[in-house]
Amino acid sequence: MNHIGQDVISDTTKSVSPVIASMGPEKQKTLLRTMNCVGIALHSGEKVSLTLRPAEAYTGIIFRRIDIPGSKEIVASWDNVVDTRMCTTLGSEDGVTISTVEHLMSALAGCGVDNVYVDVNGPEVPVMDGSAQPFVFLIECAGLLEQDAPRRVIEILKPVRVEIGDKMAELIPSDTFSVGFEIDFESEVVAKQEITVTMVNGSFKKEVARARTFGFMHEVEQLRAAGLGLGGSLDNAVIVEGDKVLNEDGLRYDDEFVRHKVLDAVGDLYLAGGVFLGSYKGVRSGHALTNQLLRALFADKSAWRYVDFAEESAVEVAPKEAEVVNLVAATA
Repeated sequence: MNHIGQDVISDTTKSVSPVIASMGPEKQKTLLRTMNCVGIALHSGEKVSLTLRPAEAYTGIIFRRIDIPGSKEIVASWDNVVDTRMCTTLGSEDGVTISTVEHLMSALAGCGVDNVYVDVNGPEVPVMDGSAQPFVFLIECAGLLEQDAPRRVIEILKPVRVEIGDKMAELIPSDTFSVGFEIDFESEVVAKQEITVTMVNGSFKKEVARARTFGFMHEVEQLRAAGLGLGGSLDNAVIVEGDKVLNEDGLRYDDEFVRHKVLDAVGDLYLAGGVFLGSYKGVRSGHALTNQLLRALFADKSAWRYVDFAEESAVEVAPKEAEVVNLVAATA
């Protein structure tokens, strides 16, 4: 596909049935068919293959490093996050890791995919074009299969906030799931931007999915000097130098920078293991602070509960079942 450079997306079957689901309370979903893509790893610069495979209800999102025979599966969970520098990295008990999971996790959240196996033959998820859109396209091509199980919905019961200096992330009660973000850079191109997106009726795909990761030229040079960002290019990131955007086609949104921060937050929040009934707000936040927010949330059992949705009314999970679910969340 020309718009994502040398990255290649392929279907393992002949028929294609695009499906996009909302993030609203409904049945769990997995993929109808297996899909594969090939792309460049952002930091190593190596070519990586990624395959999405259907999974049974209650499986969740499971990463598998198929390049390491016998390695343990890595559950996409907030408490399996082992590094948040530059990206979100998950790790297993045997020390195997998978990095840069946030864009794929964001696409899975935005498309309403609850259960899937993610097979990767390298230490990073391919960066593709730097946004979630190629993964959304992959999921659309796979199609979605509704499963006979309710989605896991996490209702926020009271505000939870974490702060470090001038950075802040919080979750507050709400009858919808929305993600708000505020950034403030000295760069004239980026400057101060703020947006809130309510994740309903395809808003993720329309307003968030195409926003690319971004960086500044002096940072790119520093990363490469440290042996990182070797796969980064104008094909998979918005690069700013001085008061100019270096990408020939410019920006996809006027405020693409803050929309990408929303994209990252959606992906990092999906590591909670379910969809939120609540609102997230980040101010100059990032992967680290969002993960700290999830840890603070699940450490306070009075701040949240699991709910099942019966048609249009929310019903609290029975106490006995809730105890089991909480134990799973604590030990996942």
